[in-house]
Amino acid sequence: MIDLTIDKNGLAHNIKKARETGVVIPTIAQMQRPETIPAKIRERLKGVGLWDVNPLNLFRITWKNEPAETGGLFQKAPNYLEIPPELSGVPARIIAMVGKWFPTGCHKVGASFGCLAPRLVTGQFDVERHKAVWPSTGNYCRGGAFNSKLLGAQGVAILPAEMSRERFEWLHSIDAEVIATPGCESNVKEIFDKTNELRRDPHYMIFNQFEEMGNPLWHYNVTGNALAELFEAIKRPEDRFVGACFTSGSAGTLAAGDRLKELYPQLKLAVGEALQCPTILTNGYGGHHIEGIGDKHIPWIHNVRTTDMVIDIDDSDTLHLLRLFNTSKGKAYLRRELGYDDEVIERFTWLGISGIANILCCIKMARYYELGERDVVATVLTDSAEMYQSRIQEMKAELGPYSERLAFADHERRLLGQGTANMAELDYYGRKRVHNLKYYTWVEQQGKTERELNALWYDPEGTWDRVHAQAAELDKLIGAFNDKVGVLAAL
Repeated sequence: MIDLTIDKNGLAHNIKKARETGVVIPTIAQMQRPETIPAKIRERLKGVGLWDVNPLNLFRITWKNEPAETGGLFQKAPNYLEIPPELSGVPARIIAMVGKWFPTGCHKVGASFGCLAPRLVTGQFDVERHKAVWPSTGNYCRGGAFNSKLLGAQGVAILPAEMSRERFEWLHSIDAEVIATPGCESNVKEIFDKTNELRRDPHYMIFNQFEEMGNPLWHYNVTGNALAELFEAIKRPEDRFVGACFTSGSAGTLAAGDRLKELYPQLKLAVGEALQCPTILTNGYGGHHIEGIGDKHIPWIHNVRTTDMVIDIDDSDTLHLLRLFNTSKGKAYLRRELGYDDEVIERFTWLGISGIANILCCIKMARYYELGERDVVATVLTDSAEMYQSRIQEMKAELGPYSERLAFADHERRLLGQGTANMAELDYYGRKRVHNLKYYTWVEQQGKTERELNALWYDPEGTWDRVHAQAAELDKLIGAFNDKVGVLAAL
């Protein structure tokens, strides 16, 4: 459960700060249905850029933003990309909601909101006393730093030193305090160590995406329902929603799968990870380059009971496909050999590295279950290629210039050639095995109890279901907070 106990002093400080900075907090319901956002907020958004550090952009934490860099409002269905079968090599329909059109260009701004909002509107986080600490493998700390800035708080980003240069440059541009920990995406333990060091100072408040239940609360209610709406909007007669695949960073997005399995009981939910660090598949370890996912542990907020399959993706496949979709020679191949026009080709730049990994998971699931043209598998594109241009240049320096011949080879090998190796269905005891791995990180190292661990497995109604349902209670607190601030009434 998320603690919603009120701290009167902190709440008074937050209300005062919100009044000074002109902040109105959106509700979870408004993120689901942005057409319910007050008209005076929507009118003012017409003059605000998507990435502007403007409190109004809190209302753009939704999958339904118009795809515009400035002045856009909202649309009925989420932004999405469908992967054509001649590109994927499978007849199944693969659809992916697009994170590029969130503030910061990544849906993690929503997950960080889900973690911050409960403590902000209860006063547990006090903007006059606390710094907000965002442990991350990249995008979550960007979203957290952005939300902190909008709300007048100091954000502290913790991320591995080997993440892309663009992430660090962006964080510095919004005056976040940045702490680089040793290693790459797989070095989550080092992030936790730094987090625990800061925790000893009462001026730091930790928002750890790997354990904060606000993360799955947001994805269950916002991402899950958005994916369901997307399927209903694009489905043809006899289409079936049969699968969803999400790589595990914090595992927050997997909560969207919990919602989908309630709405579509036949749906299979898969978790993806890097083949170079096969923690779930073989209890393995190692470093990898699928930026945005972290390994060598099972996140506390991963509801493993609902996970049907694990799929491992070779990080070299994701990086080579990044070149295919984002270089002139790669685009020339897509234009000449597959007949795509410039508008379609541009949409492939909406895939960042972890988004490409998600698509590959969908392809592997489709092959494993021999899915047909009436079967739909869904995922999300966490961010776009904008954060990885330096990686493309690094590959050029290491491997030489890209060519249409290499584009052909990458398409054949890394898309059409994806098979069913390095994946496994999870039965009851397979899922329990994965769940039990949480013990070594969370009970032995991070202060959780064995009783709490067992509750996540044996009492889903009292844990996961209760967290998902707290959105309504949180929305009431947000409404009361806005009423006391008075900014909305004064617009």
